[in-house]
Amino acid sequence: MSKLLIRWVSVFFLFAIFPLRLSSQSIQANKPIPVKVVVVAMFERGEDTGDTPGEYQLWVEREHLDQILPLPAGYHHVRLNKDGVLGILTGVGTAKAAASVMAVGLDPRFDLSKAYWLVAGIGGGDPADVSLGSAVWAEHVLDGDLAYEIDARQIPENWPTGYIPLRKATPYEEPVRKELEGEIYMLNAQLVDWAFRLTKDVSLPDSYSLRTSRARFKEFPNATKPPFVTHGDTISSSTFWHGSKMDEWANAWTRYYTSGKGNYMVAAMEDTGTLQALTFLNQAGRVDLQRVLVLRTVSNYDREPPGTAVADSLKSLVSGNYSAYFPALEAAQIVGDKVVRDIVEHWSDRESSLPH
Repeated sequence: MSKLLIRWVSVFFLFAIFPLRLSSQSIQANKPIPVKVVVVAMFERGEDTGDTPGEYQLWVEREHLDQILPLPAGYHHVRLNKDGVLGILTGVGTAKAAASVMAVGLDPRFDLSKAYWLVAGIGGGDPADVSLGSAVWAEHVLDGDLAYEIDARQIPENWPTGYIPLRKATPYEEPVRKELEGEIYMLNAQLVDWAFRLTKDVSLPDSYSLRTSRARFKEFPNATKPPFVTHGDTISSSTFWHGSKMDEWANAWTRYYTSGKGNYMVAAMEDTGTLQALTFLNQAGRVDLQRVLVLRTVSNYDREPPGTAVADSLKSLVSGNYSAYFPALEAAQIVGDKVVRDIVEHWSDRESSLPH
């Protein structure tokens, strides 16, 4: 009888303890992965590795983003490396970018509370400010879609453009509304300045082909320089615009929304979608908006060469035949990775406090 009692007591304790052990293991298995840096790329031409690269491939290969994690709610699976660097591919356009970033930001598998975000992609540069293959750290990201528009054939003669700010009746009507709807995002100035100072002397790829392309813009001194790192402002628009008149608009649009303090340098497509998602995620306590950087490198100029037709210039870009495509991809990874490596290697400091 005593042996039977002992056996029952043993079974009782076995079943009493086992669920606790199972629960502990389950909690450990479901513990969120602490992420140090999220690298955000927008497009890829084929596979993630081993073929003609888009914005994502060089990061995957050189940062060894070898662990693949499915992301059914986003555009593309995500990738992780052993250092806590997470790579995501958003898809082209503000809508896909916002949705994909939100999907990652709300994913319970990841602890993004201390993560730095680096958007790294290519874009069309203003030859007044940058040369082909150059890199621009964004201080302001402006939206080029949120506006009223009148067809160019019906613009009043005294209007400089057919684009009008929301809730206004004429182009660049003052004062700028206090309550905006995503027209401009201001990044952490100290973090941007730190990233620029860290990377300003990075040597960027140059070539005979780039020099030949730059020579067509000899009226613009900055356009003829070898590639360099700088900081300025970007405009995001899901409409891929091109031409000197649109370049004039981009500069004026930037001056309007920054009260004359900003300087438009490069056009892109997705960044306002990404920043809108990150703004909401910041409100939810999922991410820290003060840890966000946007880097755009110049794959082409945003306007036609002087003395040529804008339609012909756009035609040359339609197939993705950008004059600095590969150098711009290299520049985005080389410049961006210097920041990523610094954050990872100094994580004991960077986790708790932002670099100055």
